[in-house]
Amino acid sequence: MQNIIVVGGGPAGMMAAITAAEAGNQVLLIEKNEKLGKKLFITGKGRCNITNNCTNEEFFANIVTNHKFLYRAYLGYDNLKVQEFFAANGLKLKIERGNRIFPVSDHSSDVIAALKKVLTRLGVEILLNTTVTGIKVDDTGIDEKKTEDSIITGVIINNNKYFAADKVIIASGGISYPATGSTGDGLRYAEAAGHKIITPVPALVPLVVKEPWCKELQGLALKNITVVIKAQAKVLYKEFGEMMFTHFGISGPLILSASSFYAKYISKKDTSLITIAIDLKPALSFEQLDKRILRDFEANKNKNIKNILGGLLPAKLHSVIIKLSDLAPDKKINEITKEERQNFVKLLKNLEMTITGSRGFDEAIITQGGINVKDIDPATMESKLVKNLYFAGEMIDTDALTGGYNLQIAWSTGYLAGRGAGGELCE
Repeated sequence: MQNIIVVGGGPAGMMAAITAAEAGNQVLLIEKNEKLGKKLFITGKGRCNITNNCTNEEFFANIVTNHKFLYRAYLGYDNLKVQEFFAANGLKLKIERGNRIFPVSDHSSDVIAALKKVLTRLGVEILLNTTVTGIKVDDTGIDEKKTEDSIITGVIINNNKYFAADKVIIASGGISYPATGSTGDGLRYAEAAGHKIITPVPALVPLVVKEPWCKELQGLALKNITVVIKAQAKVLYKEFGEMMFTHFGISGPLILSASSFYAKYISKKDTSLITIAIDLKPALSFEQLDKRILRDFEANKNKNIKNILGGLLPAKLHSVIIKLSDLAPDKKINEITKEERQNFVKLLKNLEMTITGSRGFDEAIITQGGINVKDIDPATMESKLVKNLYFAGEMIDTDALTGGYNLQIAWSTGYLAGRGAGGELCE
């Protein structure tokens, strides 16, 4: 029996503690908050999108950063095994749009309760309201670079008390939603022990745009549209779906996913011009939309342009689109030239804005960046620099799009870290 300490009581930490305990080890789970799963409680708007019922190919296609690193972890503990785990522990699940998996109850608290029940059954000791302030690493002195000759011996908690351990798993999260306790503690421990940290940035987060007219559209949700984000001529992201306007810019499912690709690009490139274009009518080509609008114009020749857009666009868009098209609101349809009409069509097919940044970590669903995967063994989640030290979850430089994929990363890496530290590796 080994003495294993798990730092962090989120999804990755709880799963790591469970699997390490299942392997017959004595496990201590340390959580800085007053309860386990504080961030898990608010995921999926409190409903908790546990995973996605996708194929292996679809899962890896939705990983934004370092998908190859996750092969061993995911194939060792995939979405089906996650569903089997929760079903076996009394949580009924359902599949919703986009193959998203939720608890039937729509309560994230039931997910946390299922995990806590297993932790209790396995005898995992849980220490709440306790902050790990550092890790103790001993160096043999043979190698000054602290590689294979460094070994972790335990952790230091908030009252400077030292807890010895045979193995330590750190799963303390990233920096998103810091109010839930995700303040980057584990990243600081890892960096102090010699690991390279890829600069954390907010991901799956609303975007800020330059154009003031966006504020006029605050609260407007658009469905069945296509968005394209470009850096100069390079397409960073293109997808069909839903979005909405806010007082600072844009948000919604499409934008949150787009933000991960935006964040990845700006972290590597210096660019001052990144644009997002909305195709309000993606089901129609330019020519088809032009013909439709021409028919509308011919049927309403004596009306003003502002009065004929009801069947074409949401009411909140009318004044903004007319303003951007440089048409006078009271201009008669029969006075609009062919060139003006086609410019109007171009606007509907390419409503362009300039992205100036993203919202901060307080609004980001996840953190992009973290511990460089080159410093972690993908077969065990053990550090390549410090023996007996393991990592799991959001603090590793891997991230995915919305739809349950990020929680799946937490379950998979937590499971593998628990098995690796516990002495039972995935086949």
